[in-house]
Amino acid sequence: MQPIAHGPLSALVADVTRLFGTRLEAVVAYGRDRRGGQHSLVLVSSLTVDDLNALALASPRWRDAGIATPLVMPRDEFARSLDAFPLEYGEIIDTHTVLAGADPFEGMQVAREDVRRAVEVRLTSHLVHLRENFIEGGGRLKAVDAVVRAAAPEFAALLRRVARLHDQAPADDRALASWAHTQLGLDVRTVGDILALASDDAAPVEGVRLYPDYLAVATRLRELIDQWSPAH
Repeated sequence: MQPIAHGPLSALVADVTRLFGTRLEAVVAYGRDRRGGQHSLVLVSSLTVDDLNALALASPRWRDAGIATPLVMPRDEFARSLDAFPLEYGEIIDTHTVLAGADPFEGMQVAREDVRRAVEVRLTSHLVHLRENFIEGGGRLKAVDAVVRAAAPEFAALLRRVARLHDQAPADDRALASWAHTQLGLDVRTVGDILALASDDAAPVEGVRLYPDYLAVATRLRELIDQWSPAH
């Protein structure tokens, strides 16, 4: 198996190819952080403590190259865990690029009801933390602003998952906000401001002004996902 990665992840692909040999099934990049970097998943046929030791020795080189520690796991374990982590693994499947090996996700599918249930759980937790952190911050302007900015990426990710449940994949934040307004009845300005903060936590959005509407939008989205069914 020859690595086909380019850019910063090439060093990681070369290392895991050498370490696992024929046991390496695939390396994929997925998602992007706010700095534009990608995460990676290494799927293998087996994984031992000796493998973990070898990976630990290689990790300083990756850190020096600005490469995040990869998620390393047996492919069968990944496949069996789709129902346990439908959002996290679904995001990997949806956004991945194969860097080495064959596409490991052919034939894999996350059950829609598993996604719906996970989104509802996460949105409920999201609301709990929005309220709890507001109280904890004493309602101070800077504290409320920090609460909103810290929460925005989670809301954006969950809204994209809701769109996918409706078989939609809006091309950008503007399209996502428009879809949420047209199809879900969410306030387009509020959603747009949250998405702006999710992609850039320095965006000129006033968290204190946004907080009440943010809370209302998140509450409504949780109600909608509770009522969602595949017939929608």
